[in-house]
Amino acid sequence: MGECLRKACPCLDQLWQRIFGDKKPAAGGVNVGNEAGTGGTGGVEEETPSPSPSPSPASSVHERGPEIGSIYTAIWGFESRHKDELSFQEGDLFSVISRTGDWWTARKIDKNGCVLSTGIVPNNYLARAESLEIQPWFFGRMNRFEAQSHLLAPGNDHAAFLIRQSEKDDIGYVLSVRSNDRVKHFKVLQGNENDFYVEPNRFFRSLIDLVEFYCANSLNTAHKLGNPCKRKKPTTPDLSHFTVDEWELPKEEFSLEEQLGSGYFADVYRGRWKNMIKVAIKILKSDSELNHREFHREVQILKSLRHRHLISLFAVCTAAPPYYIITELMEKGSLLSFLRGPEGQKQDVASLIDMGAQVADGMSYLEEKNSIHRDLAARNVLVGEDYICKVADFGLARVIKEPFYITEDKKIPYKWSAPEAISHGKFSNKSDVWSFGVLLYEITTYGGIPYPALSNQEAYQQVSSGYRLPAPAKCPAFLYQIMLKCWSADPADRPDFKSLKVHMDSSSYELD
Repeated sequence: MGECLRKACPCLDQLWQRIFGDKKPAAGGVNVGNEAGTGGTGGVEEETPSPSPSPSPASSVHERGPEIGSIYTAIWGFESRHKDELSFQEGDLFSVISRTGDWWTARKIDKNGCVLSTGIVPNNYLARAESLEIQPWFFGRMNRFEAQSHLLAPGNDHAAFLIRQSEKDDIGYVLSVRSNDRVKHFKVLQGNENDFYVEPNRFFRSLIDLVEFYCANSLNTAHKLGNPCKRKKPTTPDLSHFTVDEWELPKEEFSLEEQLGSGYFADVYRGRWKNMIKVAIKILKSDSELNHREFHREVQILKSLRHRHLISLFAVCTAAPPYYIITELMEKGSLLSFLRGPEGQKQDVASLIDMGAQVADGMSYLEEKNSIHRDLAARNVLVGEDYICKVADFGLARVIKEPFYITEDKKIPYKWSAPEAISHGKFSNKSDVWSFGVLLYEITTYGGIPYPALSNQEAYQQVSSGYRLPAPAKCPAFLYQIMLKCWSADPADRPDFKSLKVHMDSSSYELD
């Protein structure tokens, strides 16, 4: 084989043989072996209690740290946005030089190990050349609702499948299979010797062996596995690696398209950065007060907050009014408008609860980072492909909206605010929890207005006297109990977002 990189790094020779030799790639370090055991009936659905321990997330392949000397392959093609970045195609090979945040410095190499070019690449476009991630059917950490959206999307036929790692900590790997117009989910359990199995007494040394067997044999007397689910290309976490630490960009780099919405403090437009990257552009209204020093300090903090259920803040343009705030674009718009639209009206209770659980997950991360939202509501949650929900506008209320909380009654979100936030300006994670309870009411009423018969002042007076919103029609009793706990008069009696996330995540599975 080639000499260039192997001569420089003799330790890679064995790895090279495993990648390009005659052997199969191992699944995440699990030895490849043959199916051991026969017989057994009855598929194991994800809700079924596991008879043996499931793999812990800490041991999952995609959460392991990168190893020195590892070779990576591109899962998707990428077009550079900056002179220091590399363009590449699906299947290109890389030797990583340094790993910093979401952007890595890497050498693009050929199959002989010769270096073709060096530059910066987005790490979520790469996977270890011997890892589970390069399998076309492995989708990483994903909940069942995302899996259903992927499998039911155009281009996937009956028996299309994927393997994912459940977002529930005690589940582990799950095999999700399309069955006509619905999706079935099966736990992939592990035996005492870490063998994988879906049906009792039919064990496999790797997930690859399990998939190969069920592609040739029926699963649970149903049907064989068909084609792997079609993948969707991920978005990069930034406009480019250059903008990671550059939050102030010239307005001329952005082009405006159609308006997506309007609020008290800003209008939102679809737009593009350098005619390349789709973005959402929030244009602050002329009467929005802005403390530039505080604003830039807050933006610097907000850009460091990265979570799959938080909107990514890309940049701001504040050299001259009107001021721009640039974020990632969520195609389905606000959760409020989504719930009120035809697509939202079709969502079942389990799906609605999952949306609430996603919001709780994002807010739990903010809670850990000691960040307060101050204006949590369905209008400030955005929905993207696969019904991914992301919390937006977190932290901006303090630097943009706070002057209005006292001076202009109409701009106080009374019906979402905790009593202590209105009466004494006491904002905390526990006041955000109160708002989350109201958001759950919005979700379970498909975008209903809280306290519809009351004015803002009447709602505040009634709530201060002990009144609480009634349970929405068809709202599960346990969910209404969560709302009531969120609306405890004493902030100390309200749950934190971490416990809310765990409770709601478990509940969404029980209802499915």
